[in-house]
Amino acid sequence: MSKRWTIRPKGSTWGDWGEHDQLGRLNLIGPEQVRKAASVVSEGRTFCLSLPLDYPGGNVLSPVRFPPVLRPVIRNEVPYYNYEWRDFDSRLTDIASDDSVVLYTQYSTQWDSLAHRGSLFDANGSGESKPVYYNGFRAGADVTMSEEQAVFAGSLGIENMAFHCVQGRGVLIDLYSHFGEFPRKEVGYEDLMKVMDADGVIVEPGDILCLWTGLDRMIMRMEGHPDSSLHNACAVLDGWDSRLLQWISESGVAAIASDNLAVEATRKPIPDGYHGSSLPLHEHCLFKLGVHLGELWYFAELAEWLRNNGRSRFLLTAPPLRLTGAVGSPVTPVATV
Repeated sequence: MSKRWTIRPKGSTWGDWGEHDQLGRLNLIGPEQVRKAASVVSEGRTFCLSLPLDYPGGNVLSPVRFPPVLRPVIRNEVPYYNYEWRDFDSRLTDIASDDSVVLYTQYSTQWDSLAHRGSLFDANGSGESKPVYYNGFRAGADVTMSEEQAVFAGSLGIENMAFHCVQGRGVLIDLYSHFGEFPRKEVGYEDLMKVMDADGVIVEPGDILCLWTGLDRMIMRMEGHPDSSLHNACAVLDGWDSRLLQWISESGVAAIASDNLAVEATRKPIPDGYHGSSLPLHEHCLFKLGVHLGELWYFAELAEWLRNNGRSRFLLTAPPLRLTGAVGSPVTPVATV
């Protein structure tokens, strides 16, 4: 029995890989799954699955996240950028540049760690719901913020995902070819099954589920100047569909990545009398199952190649930054076909 909880959420994986587990369903990707992933490589061709990290541009998609800002490192009290060493030693001919970055870890192509979304839950049967994350790790004790607003996920930080390496078999579901850009389509269980059946897509335990909606192409067309039409475009999963959530549980997918903002529909009105998460798929995946979520990936070129070649599977390599204590991270995923 875990020391952090005596009751786990219904249908969750808490404790399945031990009371100290911080990987969730990434535990399903082991040597066998990596070998299976490598076996689908036939062409040796690679695809970058990341947007430029200064895209989408602005903060239309998320008002609280901003593009990266590059600054020079300071050396000898001057910017160490196009720095001429002869200014300090006439014998030297070197010119050098060095920079730093202010980076919102979930602005562009990203992974969510399991400390990104938790829930109020009575994990100890005390009758009082308290803020906890996957596997009962606690807000304020395991995921902390000081009075000076220094933040640190002492448990469930993104570095656990990085150390795992996140290399396995990606399976792409092409929602764009079925639903297009407008109007936005909320994809539930029945929709997803129809698409998978039509395209012959098979998902097995340990696979990384990848969803191409076409939002990545819209973002690239806007060239860093997005508009609010992105909020109403392309397919999104319907996180309120209980059958879809159950399928995610039963499928055994190790992680889910999409080219849209949040994988699931956002900005939905909360029904009268409802009590629960505003992002039910996030709660189901990150909090209950330990399924990491990737957002704002770039699948367009890979998706076109896979469709033209009658395939949906590829080798996916997608470790986040090994940034200790972070709750999210930029990622530059690579697909190999």
